[in-house]
Amino acid sequence: MRQIVLDTETTGLNPRTGDRIIEVGCVEILNRKLTGNNFHRYINPERDSDEAALAVHGLSTEFLSDKPKFHEIAEELRAYVQGAEVIIHNAPFDLGFLNAEFQRIGLPPFTEHCSGVIDTLVQAKELHPGKRNSLDALCDRYEISNAHRKLHGALLDSELLADVYLAMTRGQNSLTMDVAVEASAGGALLDAGPLGEIFVLPASEAELAAHEEVLAGLDKNVKGTCVWRNYSPPQPDSVA
Repeated sequence: MRQIVLDTETTGLNPRTGDRIIEVGCVEILNRKLTGNNFHRYINPERDSDEAALAVHGLSTEFLSDKPKFHEIAEELRAYVQGAEVIIHNAPFDLGFLNAEFQRIGLPPFTEHCSGVIDTLVQAKELHPGKRNSLDALCDRYEISNAHRKLHGALLDSELLADVYLAMTRGQNSLTMDVAVEASAGGALLDAGPLGEIFVLPASEAELAAHEEVLAGLDKNVKGTCVWRNYSPPQPDSVA
């Protein structure tokens, strides 16, 4: 399964009033492993950023003046996300800008090029109702260091969100967190080790007696043998 964690930085809050994308950062996850095959581009928006937005990302008009315009990187971005599941924190915001940029140059909306979108903000609210679920708050909750994050940056935020997503969905597919990091030499991928030995605690005699009492009560209620009497747990030597 190929997934792309994506973030953007913009000149302001509303593409309908002319705000544009100035940075796109993407991190690739393949079968729950970080591959290092990332995508990162700064973009000349052909306009200034709002003061509030500039204070968040720090990308000045002067810095962006010699960067490619969106139409020059659109095909590359489209090819990169093609067919992948895209993961975004507060997806409506980024998708609104991406769809607007694609439509501006005559391409189908961004969402038509990927297989689906996961909004980690929605996921986080379901997992932690009533709690703060900003990216910074999730980094704190899952003990992911973001000390180096002084300003917002699309690639940096995507890297942090990738770690948050893997931590937040840990255990959905396996008992281990299949995260990989690039080795310092050769670009090889190193799998995370197992979580450790799984200990099985058998029921005590008192617990078995209490269980039997419950089953006897069920037998009495159905005037026969309850279905739980027919269950036989697999024996250790029969487990593959």
